[in-house]
Amino acid sequence: MVMKTRAWTLSARPERLPLRDHFALHEFADPPLDEGAVRVRNLWLTVGPAMRVRMSAETRGYLPPYDLGMPMGGWAIGEVVASNAATLSQGDLVIHQYGLRDFGQGPASAFEKLPRPGPAPEHYLNALGSTGYTAYVGLVEIGKPQPGETLFVSGGAGAVGSTAIQIGKALGLRVIGSAGGAAKGRLLRELGADAAIDYKSSGSLVDKLAAAAPEGIDIYIDNVGGAHLDAALALARPHARFALSGMISSYSQERASDTMHNLNRIVTQRIRVQGYLPFTDHLDGLGHFRDQMWSWIEAGTFTPLQTVRDGLDCVPQAIEDLFAGGFTGKPLIRL
Repeated sequence: MVMKTRAWTLSARPERLPLRDHFALHEFADPPLDEGAVRVRNLWLTVGPAMRVRMSAETRGYLPPYDLGMPMGGWAIGEVVASNAATLSQGDLVIHQYGLRDFGQGPASAFEKLPRPGPAPEHYLNALGSTGYTAYVGLVEIGKPQPGETLFVSGGAGAVGSTAIQIGKALGLRVIGSAGGAAKGRLLRELGADAAIDYKSSGSLVDKLAAAAPEGIDIYIDNVGGAHLDAALALARPHARFALSGMISSYSQERASDTMHNLNRIVTQRIRVQGYLPFTDHLDGLGHFRDQMWSWIEAGTFTPLQTVRDGLDCVPQAIEDLFAGGFTGKPLIRL
């Protein structure tokens, strides 16, 4: 019996923001399972900002570009339905990167078995997965927070940003978040932020941050880049720590726009600026992080923020909406 998979493909490379018409759903025949391989029925999918970099023809990041007409990859949670591997059995829940399709197939080493019983599986695509770990590494490992310090988080209503805000409050920080629009600003305050900046309203972002943090900021978690990064530099206190996890403002541009005016403050304020890839450079701390995050969730200190949509067919619209700012928290797709 020939096994088939329906998978989303990139049909054309977007010049700026990705739209639904850039994607096509195709059916692919899967080969018989090799020794040591498994086949998984996907239960949960997600989309994220880093996908935009892979839509370009050139390698602009740490992952290769998507091939036109071939299945796109992404994080997913699934259930093993067939196994030729000793380490995984039928019925096991796994997290993997054969996403944006209904079935994933590959070597067992590419699939991480999840505890069962345990946390709800979708948490591993959000608070207990790359989203939560990105925020945690940036804030805890790079930011080195001390109670009472001031944290600024750009993209505060997004997946990583909303997580960083809540972790910051759990660690005793004064937290400022930025988001677009009054509704998202209210959401940031509900998450615990002490102040929320509406970057879409009129006025200078530097002035808005100065009003929210008149004594400056000690830690900056950057998900946006551009004007947000420049404003953070302008308000940085001596020996501030900047953790750069993403720069979505420039993902649809061939080069970053000319918005940087305060780079000299890296020197004068002795700022530590570090970009990072948590699953490349900090993988040894993942277990401890998951234990800590799960304890916060169980205690009610942390609430995963996510938006759930249903069905494989909604993937292109979810990607378009993600880059148009149409999600709060982590975008999840339930199959």
